Amino acid sequence: MDDYRKIGIGLTCAGVLFLTLGVVMFFDKGLLAMGNILFLAGVMLIIGTRKTFRFFFQRRKIKGTSCFLGGIALVLIGWPVFGMAIEAFGFLNLFGDFFPIAVGFMRNMPIIGSVLNLPL
Repeated sequence: MDDYRKIGIGLTCAGVLFLTLGVVMFFDKGLLAMGNILFLAGVMLIIGTRKTFRFFFQRRKIKGTSCFLGGIALVLIGWPVFGMAIEAFGFLNLFGDFFPIAVGFMRNMPIIGSVLNLPL
């Protein structure tokens, strides 16, 4: 793993931390804006700029991309509650394909796997 990916993982984790703190502190627009910027910068460093643009601007993901980036713009403008709601919808549309893969991976983990394998 090269240094750019290590920095990208750190920026992404910091972005998620700032987003979580921003939501916990009643949608503080400063923390949410920092979290969004750090998250996007981290993703770009992890997978590269070309792959990032290729991922976000696919024809079938344009609705999710527009909602995600529009939500970030609303947070930056100063409407954090509406921005986060629209951003969450866009995030689910963009990364919804990865959730079954992540759940399948977590089922093989020691403690979380036994909880996820319980019948509903």
